[in-house]
Amino acid sequence: ASEFEALCKASLPKGSSTISYKKNHGQQQGPISKAEILFRSYWRRAWIIGLWLTICFALFTWKFIQYSHRAAFQVMGYCLSTAKGAAETLKFNMALILLPVCRNTITWLRNNPGLNSVIPFNDNINFHKVIAGGIVIGIILHGGTHLACDFPRISGSDRSVFRQTIAANFGYQQPSYFQILSTTEVASGIAMVVLMMIAFPLATKWPRRQSPSLPKSVRKVTGYNTFWYSHHLFVPVYALLIVHSMFLFLTDNLVEKTTWMYIAIPVLLYAGERITRAIRSGFSEVEILKVSLYPGKVLSLKLQKPKGFRHKSGMHPFSLTCGPEDDYLSVHIKTLGDWSRQLYSLFEEAILSGLKQYPKIYIDGPYGASSQDHIKYDIVIMIGLGIGITPFVSILKDIATRLKKSSINHAACGEGSLEKIPLKAYLYWVTREQSSFNWFTDVMKEIADTNQKQAVVEVFNFLTSVYQEGDARSALITIIQSLYQAKYGIDIVSRTP
Repeated sequence: ASEFEALCKASLPKGSSTISYKKNHGQQQGPISKAEILFRSYWRRAWIIGLWLTICFALFTWKFIQYSHRAAFQVMGYCLSTAKGAAETLKFNMALILLPVCRNTITWLRNNPGLNSVIPFNDNINFHKVIAGGIVIGIILHGGTHLACDFPRISGSDRSVFRQTIAANFGYQQPSYFQILSTTEVASGIAMVVLMMIAFPLATKWPRRQSPSLPKSVRKVTGYNTFWYSHHLFVPVYALLIVHSMFLFLTDNLVEKTTWMYIAIPVLLYAGERITRAIRSGFSEVEILKVSLYPGKVLSLKLQKPKGFRHKSGMHPFSLTCGPEDDYLSVHIKTLGDWSRQLYSLFEEAILSGLKQYPKIYIDGPYGASSQDHIKYDIVIMIGLGIGITPFVSILKDIATRLKKSSINHAACGEGSLEKIPLKAYLYWVTREQSSFNWFTDVMKEIADTNQKQAVVEVFNFLTSVYQEGDARSALITIIQSLYQAKYGIDIVSRTP
């Protein structure tokens, strides 16, 4: 952070010593305090997490108190209240966890300025992970308390107390511990936990990305495909959840079997999303216009733009590297895992064979992303590491297109375009391989040509494999770079203006 602050200060006009901001009406304000920066950055996340925790705590407390007054409390005590309180939070979280991954719904909601200003839709996947953590805690409390405390107390309780309290729920036969485990309710609960124990670890960062730190034997059964298919174990999990809730042995009252009420709408919404995506992608087979393979195993696809397809710069699931006004779609995909490796291999084989019989491409999306909000700001700073530059290429093309329109309108009508254009856009691209600059040479030249009339965009390329500053070899590169730039107007390292 300190290095980046120094870099920003170095790029400010001479005499500037602080970073300040202007309100829309143009009044100059003083430097922003750290407390204000933290508040403005995190207040939306904070109130959403606070609301979620409040609801979980309220549900837990409500059920805890409710079961503290039941007859079964005389047998199992606070273990029962804890397990039932945790169960209520589990119902809520099992319903809620589906909503952040309803990508069409999230994309639609984020287009509402009012909602988008108070709800951090950009953090939908992070919130999905937070809820998953809540589910893990709920399972430990609910399942662990039942297995370690409730069931032993039922099987080992005094017979007279058992007969006076919960005997009717067990057919007036006091069960053993293993008889309780064999009931439909418990067996379905254990089955759910086993399936979750498979899916949850495979969704974490290291297995999903086949981290080299994992043993080779483990890496063979990990990767994105493993994560994707194992995550679909949620289908039998939700089926078992309904079964589990319908065979509660402490109550026959259907009004208390509320699990289906919690999950009905989220499950139907998610199912509708998946059906919509399947139908939409099935109809959107597109023609491949151009395929390029770049150093660093980067695959570039230029695709025919389907009729009616609209997107904003920076949208996902793969960041589009074309502008919204382009009549084609383009993506740059770096080989980073098993899925992208297989994709690269398919196109590499097609090119090497000379037949150019490419795989069929279907389009799903586009989906909202945080980078599409750049147009709201007067000053835009973009930091891309390696292939992480992709959403920013689309943004720069969007800015270049808007600059062109502004120039045309100004020349024709004597006034600027009504479309909003950032006053300044800074791109910091950090990469370790010089060949990476070849990925977007044409785009950078196009942006440079547009930028000559209105100097809105500034691009800073950082090649981290070069010798450190002060080294004689680094100094020689700098001299050659300066001479070549002065003579031809081209940077010898990135081969761009």
